[in-house]
Amino acid sequence: MAIMQGKWLQANQKEGGPKARSSHAVAVVGKKAYVFGGEVEPRVPVDNLMHVFDLEDNSWSVAEAKGDAPPPRVGVTMVPIGSVIYLFGGRDQSHKELNHFYSFDTDSCQWNLISSEADGPPNRSYHAMAADDKQVYVFGGCGEQSRLNDLWAFNVEEGEWKALPAPPPESKLVPRGGPGLVVLDNKVWVIFGFGGKHELPDIHCFDLRTNMWEEVEAKGEIKPTPRSVFACFALGKHIVVYGGEVDPSDLGHMGAGSFCGDVFALDTEALEWIRVEDGGGESHPGPRGWTAFSVGSCCGGNGMLVYGGNSPSNKRLDDIFFLQLAA
Repeated sequence: MAIMQGKWLQANQKEGGPKARSSHAVAVVGKKAYVFGGEVEPRVPVDNLMHVFDLEDNSWSVAEAKGDAPPPRVGVTMVPIGSVIYLFGGRDQSHKELNHFYSFDTDSCQWNLISSEADGPPNRSYHAMAADDKQVYVFGGCGEQSRLNDLWAFNVEEGEWKALPAPPPESKLVPRGGPGLVVLDNKVWVIFGFGGKHELPDIHCFDLRTNMWEEVEAKGEIKPTPRSVFACFALGKHIVVYGGEVDPSDLGHMGAGSFCGDVFALDTEALEWIRVEDGGGESHPGPRGWTAFSVGSCCGGNGMLVYGGNSPSNKRLDDIFFLQLAA
């Protein structure tokens, strides 16, 4: 059985951090992690401040933001390109799905509303977002009427949204919420998600060169349990997944389902799942879902930062962990 070695490190946060939360977003730019949105009580957005965590001295601050900041929301996503963070969608205080698309310049702390209403992807929350050097990608999520399985791209140089081809009618890429999304080797990968009745086990990728969808059959002696609302990032040729909800609550979003805390890596060349041995112990974040995550550098290496989320007891979390892996 193929095994990859990993190590979790917990940040020793100084006082002054934001409230515990889930269904929020985090983006690492340089030596800082930017946190926006989320909930403590189910479906009640906490604030619309941009909280900033310094990865070098473990201190918290609130950005002195300018411009029109997004209203409070849950189920929101953020990704960075260079020094700019892009934010899309979510669900507001009246439980309305949104499609507003913002940028936040971390140098000037300036918010900018790029598109809204009729522009760009339809309204949604609990979708997935990823980025390469020039484009932001949005996939799936919970729409105003039902779950979605559409893929959109925003070119940051041209300033325009583009709807990418839909999955073919025979595709198993059904609409879903809480999927993983990664851009790797000119392909946009869709991992797992929740289809409305159960967690989905499938993997698909969209080839940006051919504009074609394909389903990916991954082998492995041990495979990750199908899941949604989990952490997912790319490292080298691998797609790494951590945590997530493996069995939804009977109370829906008002309750905690069954969460997992394992880590797996998908070798995108061999198309094989690899179990990550991450040590366990006190520095392990444990089972959680509805968390926020971002790729970044910390403690002398590259990996994934995980902040907060929901626990098996339905208690929101405010801890910060960093996963380092041997590429």
